[in-house]
Amino acid sequence: MKKLIHILFIVLVPQIIIAVLIYNYQNIKNEGNLEELQEAYAQVPQSSVDHAEFAVLQQDFETPHEVTEACLSCHTERGQELLKSSHFKWERETFIPGRGVVYLGKNNLINNFCTGIAGSEQTCTRCHAGFGYYDTTYNFHNEKNVDCLVCHDNSGIYKKAKGSAGYPAMGENAPDYGAIAHHIGRPNKQNCGVCHFYSAGGNNVKHGQLEKALLNTTKDVDVHMAQNGLDMECVDCHSAENHVMKGRYYGISSRDYNRATCEQCHNERPHEDDIINEHTIKVACQTCHIPEYAKVNATKMYWDWSTACDLKDGNPYYELDSMGNKAYLSIKGSFTWKRNVKPDYTFFNGTADHYLLTDVVDTFPVQINTLFGSYDDRESKIWPVKIHRGKQPYDPQQKRILQAKLWDPEPGNGALWVDFDWDASLKAGMEYIGLPYSGEYEFVETEMYLPLNHMVSPATKSVSCAECHNRDNSRMAGLSGFYMPGRDRNNMLDLIGWILVLGSLAGVLVHGGIRIAINRKQNH
Repeated sequence: MKKLIHILFIVLVPQIIIAVLIYNYQNIKNEGNLEELQEAYAQVPQSSVDHAEFAVLQQDFETPHEVTEACLSCHTERGQELLKSSHFKWERETFIPGRGVVYLGKNNLINNFCTGIAGSEQTCTRCHAGFGYYDTTYNFHNEKNVDCLVCHDNSGIYKKAKGSAGYPAMGENAPDYGAIAHHIGRPNKQNCGVCHFYSAGGNNVKHGQLEKALLNTTKDVDVHMAQNGLDMECVDCHSAENHVMKGRYYGISSRDYNRATCEQCHNERPHEDDIINEHTIKVACQTCHIPEYAKVNATKMYWDWSTACDLKDGNPYYELDSMGNKAYLSIKGSFTWKRNVKPDYTFFNGTADHYLLTDVVDTFPVQINTLFGSYDDRESKIWPVKIHRGKQPYDPQQKRILQAKLWDPEPGNGALWVDFDWDASLKAGMEYIGLPYSGEYEFVETEMYLPLNHMVSPATKSVSCAECHNRDNSRMAGLSGFYMPGRDRNNMLDLIGWILVLGSLAGVLVHGGIRIAINRKQNH
């Protein structure tokens, strides 16, 4: 009896302990479940103050600088915080393997959309969180240059003017700052979208996943921002500490730091099916949950600058494509737009490199940015990306991508969009950044990688298993360096498999034959 109790104790107790651990693990696993998140984000934050009651805001403001001063008279530390943020500095200190510590941002990087701000700051800084950014002499240390309203105006009235270096309309056309100042609050989708939806010159041009349709959308387009769903604001995920927003845009970012991730709400094992959870080791959530982007309005997939400057009767013109998008503009060249685009995929570990204007290149297409990662890298996962391809001006003698001067308020200063002269534009642009220009130019192919994070589909419309695990048309066809069941074949594995199948069949036949033979022998 004692032996029996001892055996039962040895066998049952470990099983009970394992069962308790599994039960607790399941509870931990479900901490970030959808029901709890939906309940949490259904609570709309309410401001604890009424700015319309503040005495300092009961005045006639003449300039936006006066509004900023009024804001800072109460929010005494916020100005200094913003001066240190990338929204204001337009650059970050970063470390890139092979380069060391560098300072990168919109101030000095190029892209293959509008190419870069150098020499054209007065129009490009319309999306800067400050006032008066005309050129490289801008004072980044004066907190009175901070534009509080562009992020905190909840009235919908405030708007920066075109070609005004970040200022709104001034003088008699200035907005009613008093009315705006009475409606200050937490940034909403309109505040963020005014820059992030229209970057690179128009709605959805750059990102393909951030556009005005998200202001009034459905779950099919984005489960997070849908008006018939959670109706989340951008800052629900892109939270801020001391005005430093969580999140990275890899057109200018290089480090795996302070990123906004799915796991910050959903944890690392959000599915009830552990086989799907195991995928998260090497597959980003976005890979399955963003089966396509540009779901409502088209996005630019190709930008050919070489065709710019064509005129009709001496005047610039434009042409539309079948969807009504501008397929040609004299000031910008030719474009290809697409809707409902299936992403490309790459391994990505959260770090990146960027083409610098001082780099010498002779390999094409030129990589405007490079996302680091590989299957063997433990930090890497498969990510969906938009690859924007372009054709940009290049100096065959200096072997460098060229910076063009695009805009100027006056003709005759070499601005492409004003004078329609490529050589003058490139000469002015390269002189502005202090780099040599040989006087020869051609146009070369470039590529830019943009990781996708928005336009998240509901689980019922996410990527199915068969879309990746198949041999003929796998979404993962472009990825190599690893074995993927269903997509790949391995001769050795195939041989082992057939040996096991045939061996099992032979075993069954031999075993069955012996049994039949024995039975017959016994019957005789």
